[in-house]
Parts: sequence; structure tokens; C-alpha cells
Amino acid sequence: MPQQESRRDGQDEGGGLHSRLLAELGPAIASGGYPPGTVLRIDELEARYGVSRTVVREAVRVLEAMQLVETRRRVGITVRRTEEWNVFDPAVIRWRLAGSDRPRQLRSLTMLRTAVEPVAAGLAAAAATPGQCRELTVLAADMAAAGRAADLDAYLVHDIAFHRVVLAASGNEMFARLGDVVAEVLTGRTEHHVMFTAPDPAAVTLHIRVAEAVRARDAHSAEDLMREICVGALRELDILAP
Repeated sequence: MPQQESRRDGQDEGGGLHSRLLAELGPAIASGGYPPGTVLRIDELEARYGVSRTVVREAVRVLEAMQLVETRRRVGITVRRTEEWNVFDPAVIRWRLAGSDRPRQLRSLTMLRTAVEPVAAGLAAAAATPGQCRELTVLAADMAAAGRAADLDAYLVHDIAFHRVVLAASGNEMFARLGDVVAEVLTGRTEHHVMFTAPDPAAVTLHIRVAEAVRARDAHSAEDLMREICVGALRELDILAP
């Protein structure tokens, strides 16, 4: 037992057990394994996951910041109602997409993209810096190259970067902060195979045309083209995750 405690202490200092507990407990809550109203006790979590009280408390603090749980004296750690969760937290999005409710989550997040990203693209056509315009052009070309090579990993990297630049180039700091949300949606689609085996050439062309519209300062076209991208993603979900 002393040897085991020594191992735990060493890992705690490196954050290994803290991260491991979050990686197990977070998805369990987000997927409904611990339904809202469930009371979790520190001693039970210690025994169940084989970690120290310090590790449990550190993990609970992170979950509290995400509003997944709340701690009350004499009650314990209570799983909060889903409506109270910070659903924009990238980790919460990742955990929910890993669960059985993935199709609904993807649809909800893609509808958010459809509401925000076209407007962001229109604003970017007016506010993007020359450097951002160049970056969009390069990223669209990189997406095209990765698409031709059917390299989904490279395509994902360039796709995420493209949408981050559009959101940032809008000049709206609220839109820019949604870059992490969009990144998790795109990553989740790829990792859980909720997309076609090769990038859609039509979607790639639309990204190129968005970059061209932003560079040409054509807000109307940039907005319409980005809306086509988002609506296309919704149609893809109808086929792959009905």
C-alpha cells in the first residue's frame, strides 16, 4: 500500500491521474451515465477510480467550472441539469459527441454554425486584414490538395484553421471565441466517421470561393457561400447521422 500511495503522489504531481479521472468522469456525466441529480461522494470516487482525495477534488473543481456539477456541504457532488451546463466548453462538446446522443449534438452544433459563420464571413469581407486574406487563400488551397490526396487528417487541420480565420477576421470577438467550438465539431465529425470517406469536392470549391469573396471584399457572396457550406454539412448529417 505505501508503494501504491507513492506512485499516486508522483502521478498527481504530474497531473496524470487528474487528467485520467476527468477523461473518465467527464464523459460519464456528459453521456448520462450519471444522470442529473446523481450525488457523487468523494470517498466513492476515490475507490471507484483508484485515485487520491486530492485528485478527486481537482477534477471536481474543473467539472464545477464547466457547470456539470455543484458541491454542497452535507450533500456531496451533485450532477447539474443539462440546461445548466456550459455547453460551449470544448471539453463538454467533445464528451457529448463521444456519447450515444452524438447525432443530435452534431445537428445542434451545425445549426449554430449555420447561424453564425455566414454572418462572420460577410463581416470578414469588410474587416479582414491583407494577411488574413492571404491565409484564407493558402488554407483553401491546402484543403484542395489534402482533398485530392484523400488525406482526412491533413484536411481537418486546414479546415479548422480556415474557419478559425474567418471567425477571427469578422472583427467580432464573440464570433472569434467560437473557433474552439467549430474545431470540436469538425474534429468530432472526423473522429466519429460522421462524414464521407473523402472530402466533398463541391465543399472544397466553396471554401476556395469564400476565400476569393473575402479577398474581393464581396460581403454578400462571402455570406451566401459560407451558408452553402454549413447547409451542406447539415445535409451530410441527414445522410450519415439521421
